[in-house]
Amino acid sequence: MQACVRLVSLFIVVFEFVSILTLHLKPVQSLSPPVLCRSLCGGIPINYPFGVDDGCGAPHYRKMMNCSGDLFLLTPSGSYKVRSIDYDKQTMVIFDPAMSTCTTLQPHHDFIMSDIQSVVMPPSSDTVFALINCSIDSPVLNHYRSLCFNFSGHSCDELYSACTSFKIFQQFHSLTPPFSATPFPATPNPFINANATSPPPPSVSLSPPPPCCFTGYDTMKIMSMNILDCTHYTTVYNTDDLKGVGPLDWSYGMKLSYSVPNVGCDRCQRSGGTCGFDTETEGMLCLCSTSANATRDCGNAVGGNINAAANWGLKTTPLTLFQLLIWLFGALVNMKLWHVYVV
Repeated sequence: MQACVRLVSLFIVVFEFVSILTLHLKPVQSLSPPVLCRSLCGGIPINYPFGVDDGCGAPHYRKMMNCSGDLFLLTPSGSYKVRSIDYDKQTMVIFDPAMSTCTTLQPHHDFIMSDIQSVVMPPSSDTVFALINCSIDSPVLNHYRSLCFNFSGHSCDELYSACTSFKIFQQFHSLTPPFSATPFPATPNPFINANATSPPPPSVSLSPPPPCCFTGYDTMKIMSMNILDCTHYTTVYNTDDLKGVGPLDWSYGMKLSYSVPNVGCDRCQRSGGTCGFDTETEGMLCLCSTSANATRDCGNAVGGNINAAANWGLKTTPLTLFQLLIWLFGALVNMKLWHVYVV
């Protein structure tokens, strides 16, 4: 009889202990199915904090990148081809295929970034926006004139004389009245001797090119092209290196300076994992394989077996251990009392 009681008591203790332990075990992979992160697109490496697959990289850059043959940055104003990413300097160079350059004139459009993009990856300080063919009523030529500047000894007027795509604006602007030349031939005066020497006609004086402005991204962020009252824009980066370089040889495009969230990604990468996040909670994950994820790392520095505590999310806090001891003590007391009652 006593042996049977001890067996039943032991079963109760084990059952309660396993029940409590199960409550504190939560498989990480149940939150988000494991994903395989692509590490290359169009010849450009895809590393943290970026990702082209949902759940890869940092959640701040979620669904900002698209890989369709080439790598593109997605913004509210369109898709911009990524030319390069410098992970050491934390910069990305993008190019808008629909943007005007020194040799190509494109239709008018705006450059718009989302609120989060403006914070985590704004254009760098050496990226300049050139506003072309502006009205004399443009805000940047009047009340906000201080937003315009020159860089590396260059003024925006150079674009009209050096760029084939922008010369057309100077030609149209020159045809706008008033003219300094006489628009119609003079009518002969019968009272004047035809053999008399007449003064030469006035020479034609071309008007100056239409207003333009070199400005920064902050101007574009608060004012659209319609408000700026300029018909076109182009962007140039690495402006600090363009002293003495003509507009035909400038680097057209945008350089973005991005930030990297400090969430312990280095630890994950050292263990052989890839940094990602849970697609439901956006909590940080260390992607170790196509069959398992971890909360911090992949177990060891060489990427071997996944640490069970990390993989299953075991919350081994002091409070958890204290709760387990209380339950175990209660189970033992119950077993003792029941044993006494039976005997």
